[in-house]
Amino acid sequence: MRSVFTRAGSLLGVRVESAARLSGGDVHSVSRLTLADGRSVIAKCGPLVDEEAHMLAAIQAAGVPVPAILAIENGLLLLEELPGSGRIARSWSDLADILDHLHLPTRQRLGWDKDYAFGPVPITNGRTDNWVEFWAEKRLACHLPHIEPHLAHRVGRLADRLADHIPTAPAVALLHGDLWGGNILIHKDQISGLIDPACYYGDREVDLAMLGLFDQPPAAFYDACGLEQGWQERQPVYRLWPLLVHVRLFGGAYHQQAGACLDMLGF
Repeated sequence: MRSVFTRAGSLLGVRVESAARLSGGDVHSVSRLTLADGRSVIAKCGPLVDEEAHMLAAIQAAGVPVPAILAIENGLLLLEELPGSGRIARSWSDLADILDHLHLPTRQRLGWDKDYAFGPVPITNGRTDNWVEFWAEKRLACHLPHIEPHLAHRVGRLADRLADHIPTAPAVALLHGDLWGGNILIHKDQISGLIDPACYYGDREVDLAMLGLFDQPPAAFYDACGLEQGWQERQPVYRLWPLLVHVRLFGGAYHQQAGACLDMLGF
């Protein structure tokens, strides 16, 4: 921790007085640093902080609030600490507006230029013009060697028939990539910022599938998002990606939830 103290203080030009380790941070270690001038900042250490900074900049360029990048150097990222004591239950309308900005159609190609990770589980990316191939290879088949054979067989069958379930060329949107309540900061019933992205370009319904996995957005939220017809039928396909990641990380009930998605899809 002493090296983080020294480096952060040098980068910010203010002495760091204390640090507290924060929970989360599957890819990076995360701490809150208290500075001599009374401010607190978030420090992230890890091999992918440069890419996280790039993702935060992409989200900010879309007009969506994120923590300001205060400094970045040799695996250390220093971020503004945003207020986040509120609860999402009273902020769904504001979140729908935020996602309208984030998910504006873009001419970017599907995917992302660099790979990323959820902890020890790699997120392979690359660019393509074929969403079905991207999702089949990069979000489904990639798990097959790492999950038990029966589940792998079912996921493989879905990957082979994926064109029956999702579009080849959806409207391309910037995705947060790990959108759940813990990565949405709320202050006074308004979204103060999105954090911990795992960005790539794809079908915006992916972010909503992740959001619905751990949170319970009301029907009015989905109505406000103005989704394409058939979005509900596509949700189990997109929800499988985070569920399979969680199967690999934690096992347990996530295996059953992945199986339930496949049941809904007929596999």
